[in-house]
Amino acid sequence: MYQLDVTLRRGQNLAARDRGGTSDPYVKFKLGGKEVFRSKTVHKNLNPVWEEKAYILIDNLREPLYIKVFDYDFGLQDDFIGSAFLDLTSLELNRQTDVTLSLKDPHYPDHDLGSIFLSVLLAPGDQQEATMLMRKSWKRSSKFQTQSLRLSDLHRKSQLWRGIVSVTLIEGRDLKAMDANGLSDPYVKFRLGHQKYKSKIVPKTLNPQWREQFDFHLYEERGGIIDITVWDKDVGKKDDFIGRCQIDLSTLSKEQTHKLEVPLEEGEGYLVLLVTLTASAAVTISDLSINSLEDQKEREAILKRYSPMMMFHNISDVGFLQVKVIRAEALMAADVTGKSDPFCVVELNNDRLLTHTVYRNLNPEWNKIFTFNIKDIHSVLEVTVYDEDRDRSADFLGKVAIPLLCSSESIQNGEQKAYVLKNKQLTGPTKGVIYLEIDVIFNAVKASIRTLMPKEQKYIEEEDRLSKQLLLRNFIRMKHCIMALVTAVCYISSCFDWDSPPRSLAAFLLFLFVVWNFELYMIPLALLLLLAWNYFLIVSGKDNRQHDTVVEDMLEDEEEEDDRDDKDSEKKGFMNRLYAIQEVCVTVQNILDEIASFGERIKNTFNWTVPFLSWLAIVALSVFTVILYFIPLRYIVLVWGINKFTKKIRNPYAIDNNELLDFLSRVPSDVQVMQYHELKQDPTHSPSKRKKNNPA
Repeated sequence: MYQLDVTLRRGQNLAARDRGGTSDPYVKFKLGGKEVFRSKTVHKNLNPVWEEKAYILIDNLREPLYIKVFDYDFGLQDDFIGSAFLDLTSLELNRQTDVTLSLKDPHYPDHDLGSIFLSVLLAPGDQQEATMLMRKSWKRSSKFQTQSLRLSDLHRKSQLWRGIVSVTLIEGRDLKAMDANGLSDPYVKFRLGHQKYKSKIVPKTLNPQWREQFDFHLYEERGGIIDITVWDKDVGKKDDFIGRCQIDLSTLSKEQTHKLEVPLEEGEGYLVLLVTLTASAAVTISDLSINSLEDQKEREAILKRYSPMMMFHNISDVGFLQVKVIRAEALMAADVTGKSDPFCVVELNNDRLLTHTVYRNLNPEWNKIFTFNIKDIHSVLEVTVYDEDRDRSADFLGKVAIPLLCSSESIQNGEQKAYVLKNKQLTGPTKGVIYLEIDVIFNAVKASIRTLMPKEQKYIEEEDRLSKQLLLRNFIRMKHCIMALVTAVCYISSCFDWDSPPRSLAAFLLFLFVVWNFELYMIPLALLLLLAWNYFLIVSGKDNRQHDTVVEDMLEDEEEEDDRDDKDSEKKGFMNRLYAIQEVCVTVQNILDEIASFGERIKNTFNWTVPFLSWLAIVALSVFTVILYFIPLRYIVLVWGINKFTKKIRNPYAIDNNELLDFLSRVPSDVQVMQYHELKQDPTHSPSKRKKNNPA
């Protein structure tokens, strides 16, 4: 048994199959007559860049790997571009090899159809590992394809990572001009194994300034290679390729920051980066019988580690999380036998760990302990149950999302608790419950400081896609935010019209008092009073927190639409023919979501949706009130200006951030509040009798 790691790099000078003189190429890998991999489609490009990986199990090296390239045609049969064979017997074991394959068409052997560039690594496979990988070799043709590949890759990496690679993208210099105006709109893509990041877009420049930080997990002691590609954003068309470079982590020393100026290959200019390798053992997994947090000495050591006295020691180490995945009951039957083969995926930001699979069981017991270091107390723990399937993608059985702050406030001493499983969109229940025991220990001062820093990006996220229901939902959410402002303006306007004489008289007297006595410190003081008033309403039982029911209704409609899309993917494929329109609509959809979420986060801050954040806001506003009361405004502005002007001199590679926006990014929107809301188990019905609600 062998394992073949194939990286599909790019194509060059592919044959044109469309009327416009281009193609929409994608690649299929076949072994023994069976398709083992299918790449994404690159639209309108004869020099496509894929940078996709496949892990293929091989039991007979005499069978060549068959590579076929097609041009995607909506509603018609895809056009054949060319094919090639890779002789596996010619590969040297345990050595990565770059391969260039010329495409041929048996009917037209003299035609030049272009080339395909691959990187391949052939290694002998362990039989036990091979069996596990084969059970996890899910087809990429499903909606779950990207995540399923990454789950199997986590199996291959023994589930644990050995360090963190922190990459700070500073700037680019003298990049290649790709637009008619002699400029570009560059952005950068990073890839290390299955981990991918994408930087922001800097418009109209050849010397972009990014100053963004990305953290990768290092799974191997010897390091790895970070692939970096630079692209030019082209609205309405396929993005243009500017250049590429690589960073070999094995050449860099650990616990040291390296400044790198890396030239771009196949392009012009270079990138300036800061790279730091840090050894870490932030995640662990063990059996329940072996490890337990209830050991008094161990718990005392952890409590001391995150005590108030350690508030300024290692600011990035915010807290400790231990999750015990005990068992599940009355899961949905995903197999024709009326059983399932369930396993769990436990996720915290970019940390992902898996349990073993319990075969042919609807009431599995895992008894596994997962340990994480908490870098942000506002992270959300996600536990997802899947059914393992040998021949196709893993079936989704249920999911729960638990904010760590909720766990630390509602669960005492890591008590065992049953969680009702939800559907993929986290909007409603599906069949089954899962029993978890969660213990969260953190330092409140470190957590508060981390709240004012940029939020960690997730490298595994679903790609943005156009959805009629999602677009409508975001529009309604934004309309509600605007209507709240309009209502406030109308209320103030009615005071001037004397529609209610008592109210207008009170407003008039308040106006005279405030204007006559106004000082700048009264602005944060007024916000403090608003927070205090809402807190009084909550304590007195007059909770005014309302999350729009339309959000819940629209989420359910969106879920139904997703199911229809899964069943009729061909109909949804018409968006590939309207690529430019889709991109514009997705942008509008995301802008509406950002505007609505911004308004909802401000509201939820004052509504005490997350008490920790509201108390933090009270502390900050109190400090601002005292500062503005005792210190003249000119001194405050002077300090701010001196800091602003000298910041780049003191630290030229500092990453710019806005503390207020970073704070608001931790406050959940109304949609997130709905998704994180814990469903209550009906005590009058056993889990086995619960009806299945729109299973995925």
